Amino acid sequence: MTKMTLGSYPHMLGFEQLERLLERTAKGSEGYPPFNIEQTSDHSYRITLAVAGFAETDLSITVEDRQLVIRGRQSDDGDGRIFLHRGIAARQFQRSFVLAEGVEVGEAVMENGLLHVDLTRAQAETIVQTIRIKATHGKETS
Repeated sequence: MTKMTLGSYPHMLGFEQLERLLERTAKGSEGYPPFNIEQTSDHSYRITLAVAGFAETDLSITVEDRQLVIRGRQSDDGDGRIFLHRGIAARQFQRSFVLAEGVEVGEAVMENGLLHVDLTRAQAETIVQTIRIKATHGKETS
């Protein structure tokens, strides 16, 4: 069976980058930390990550090449402590979310072990462009 790509569709011009984004996103889908994505209005979203045990200073949020990247790195504060069982490890993570054109990252808030990141999508204007057709009258010589 042949793999269909966006380039296989002759009416889909200039979508090669979208295909690369989809492939890159599919590769980085580990399960930690768990997250929710909710639509909060017609033009806004909220991503919520369960980051219990992380302080605000342990987290970073960046936008890189139309990707929202959330990283977490806990400092190991176990100096001088003796654990009989250690089930809560200082674990680092990186979560990436591909942002569509026009989606902007807004506020980020920590609340009860949850990190909320708000996103808004600008409403696209409908633009109608008329292309003038030039008429040529016979062959021109140089």
